[in-house]
Amino acid sequence: MNNKRTEKAFTLVELLLVVTILGILAGAVMVNFSGRTNEAKITRARQDIQNIGMALSMYEIQIGSYPTSDQGLDALVNDPGVEGWTKPFTQQKTFKDPWGFEYRYSSPGDRSGMDYDLYSVGPDGQDGSDDDIGNWEDEE
Repeated sequence: MNNKRTEKAFTLVELLLVVTILGILAGAVMVNFSGRTNEAKITRARQDIQNIGMALSMYEIQIGSYPTSDQGLDALVNDPGVEGWTKPFTQQKTFKDPWGFEYRYSSPGDRSGMDYDLYSVGPDGQDGSDDDIGNWEDEE
């Protein structure tokens, strides 16, 4: 009788080598994707500004002027008491950027040279800093 078994299995060294390689690959993937979250938020803020800008344009066409700074973006969803307002111009109920700050709106515009300024204060939450994202970027 032959009592020798031939078992096929991985050795501890082989297992450690595979785990090490997987760890290196996971680290490389994490390095490539770090920072992408902030880029995605910036892209979303730009898209939000364009969408809100379209709603403001529809408001201006129907009412004849943009909402005042006092009326703000709320005039797009709630009747500000102006003649011609019949229904909301957007389904958006709140106007917060990806960082949780309210989008800023003023009419007439100072920064954009347009009829209104619409912008996010960006990741730092500070108005007037270099990371502000606004409708004036379309003009550049």
